[in-house]
Amino acid sequence: MFALSIGLDNDYQNDPHAKKDVIDPSGDAHSIKSGEKKWQIFLYRRSRFETDDGFQALNGIGSLLIHCIDAFPPRFKDYEASKEEAKERLRTPMRELKDRFQRKALLRAFMMKSFFNGGEVNYLTIHHNNAFKVYRNEDIVRALGDALTVENSKSASRKGLPEQKVIFKYDGHNVGELEMRNDSEQHYGEVRFNVNIPVFMDLLGAYSTTIFKQHKAYSSDVTAYGKAAKTFGNWVL
Repeated sequence: MFALSIGLDNDYQNDPHAKKDVIDPSGDAHSIKSGEKKWQIFLYRRSRFETDDGFQALNGIGSLLIHCIDAFPPRFKDYEASKEEAKERLRTPMRELKDRFQRKALLRAFMMKSFFNGGEVNYLTIHHNNAFKVYRNEDIVRALGDALTVENSKSASRKGLPEQKVIFKYDGHNVGELEMRNDSEQHYGEVRFNVNIPVFMDLLGAYSTTIFKQHKAYSSDVTAYGKAAKTFGNWVL
């Protein structure tokens, strides 16, 4: 739908497995997000963190994510037989991740890698309230770095264990969660990063008079904000 809104052909095809959902006429890449509740920013297995230089360059973040995966036995059936032992092991790398993310520079670098594959994707374009909102990658990362606090999860019950997730918070509410997905043989030993859409949009709204103050309407249903107001849509000039 966004592709059509910016004048691309009806038969435009994107790569469903890439973060480059749409390439605009300027050659810039957009990650397109929509929905009302959650976005899955990534869901990666061990091999991704081993081979992706971007994660390995994040001052130990890639290695810690591998440690999270390695807290669990290789086979799902073994995990089912000893869940508490694995969850106890997970506490250490999750706690270390939270501690690393107290450094704002590292937090911003992680967000740039997670949302934009290290800057390979130029824009986050969000379909919200029946309109497309276009944001430059560095503006999104700046807002997240400024606004977020980082904590570990607490136990949900007396029998539960704390420090099973890294929680990214804004104004006391969960913006995102970095966690293990171990719910089936198909999805076992994976790290998932989810974002809570309503809180994320509230965060962006809080910067509407600063980072995203400048805005420019490309059309009736597409508006660019912040630095994107200067760079997006220049092909029509």
